[in-house]
Amino acid sequence: MANASQFDPELAISHKFPDTTYSYTERDAALYALGVGVCLSDAVDTDELKYVYNENGQEFIKVLPTFATLLIRNSGASSFILPGLEYDPRLLLHGQQYIELYKPFPSSCQIHNKISLAGLHDKGKAAILEIETKSYEKDSGDLLCMNRTTVFLRGAGGFSKSSKPFSYTNYPSNQTSAVKIPESIPFSVFEDRTQPSQALLYRLSGDHNPLHSDPIIAKVAGFSQPILHGLCTLGFAVRAIIKCICRGDQDLIKSIAGRFLLHVYPGETLVTEMWLEGLRVIYRTKVKERKRTVLSGFVDLRGLTSSL
Repeated sequence: MANASQFDPELAISHKFPDTTYSYTERDAALYALGVGVCLSDAVDTDELKYVYNENGQEFIKVLPTFATLLIRNSGASSFILPGLEYDPRLLLHGQQYIELYKPFPSSCQIHNKISLAGLHDKGKAAILEIETKSYEKDSGDLLCMNRTTVFLRGAGGFSKSSKPFSYTNYPSNQTSAVKIPESIPFSVFEDRTQPSQALLYRLSGDHNPLHSDPIIAKVAGFSQPILHGLCTLGFAVRAIIKCICRGDQDLIKSIAGRFLLHVYPGETLVTEMWLEGLRVIYRTKVKERKRTVLSGFVDLRGLTSSL
């Protein structure tokens, strides 16, 4: 557990994280798209070729909304550090991801990230830490997106100074990824089979955690083989929504929320169920082979296509 004499949660709230930078090229955007399954079953998919190829004379490739999660890559390890909060990085679990999108991503860009603490909660034997990152286009100063990453730190709890567990949140409750899955038949269902090498391809976008590539480390962690990155699974799910609900228009995505519930093994089939409630898509992604839910959440849209 965290050492109560070293960690002051009230002081942590005012902690200032250093700004970070990130640069990407069109090649990075295309490599990410392939990592989350673009054109996986059809190399000339009419909805997805634009993410990896300048089709129909377009000057630049398009960028998927979930590429937003890569913009905070360089701030990942350091942004989960609060003075005095001790935890074993191997016991960190990625619980939730929330993304707001303000304008389409350029095909290449220099990013300036501003990072802040969005939430901190003492759960006794564990702590929940929420980090918010706002990503700006460096040249124009335009705000492109906001990521809120929620991690579960096993062994880092017990720092409350009173009998009431410490809990701090600085964002609206309607931005949490917890949703009630409707009992009705889904509006749409999309099935996508990941490749056995999916995690190895996705890691080329910057997440080199050996849990996703090293069989020995995976077994030590309790898995029979390396598992797929949670953010890769999120990319598959949002692709399904773009294809089935947005009719291929990625710019209709306004915000994304996802709660990671269970691991996925590369090579398994992902089945994403979608329910449309106004301009909100509630979704649930299952692994077909094990019949287990691995991800759920919602996607808010700017509008609906006339063909829906």
